[in-house]
Amino acid sequence: MNVTVLTPDKEIFKGAFTSVKVPGTQGEFQILKNHAPIVSSLESGTITIVTGSGEYRYFDDEKGQIETDQAPGQSLQFHINGGFVEVLEGEVSLLVTGIQ
Repeated sequence: MNVTVLTPDKEIFKGAFTSVKVPGTQGEFQILKNHAPIVSSLESGTITIVTGSGEYRYFDDEKGQIETDQAPGQSLQFHINGGFVEVLEGEVSLLVTGIQ
């Protein structure tokens, strides 16, 4: 499964994952392979992505640019200001209002 995390002005993450934890408005929940279709609003909190096999791209805040890596099992965290998540047909899309 693949996940894409977007803000209005840039892509934060795109690639394969083994799990994604998100701060839903009704509480934190985790998305794994073959998750049922869902659309949910997100509140301010932390997104945690554990990378899967294959190439992925992510925004490196320290360098201020997009980096590419292939290391599976890496845990990447992004603090968001809120947004929405959609899981549909093996794809996870997170549209967030911003990261801190």
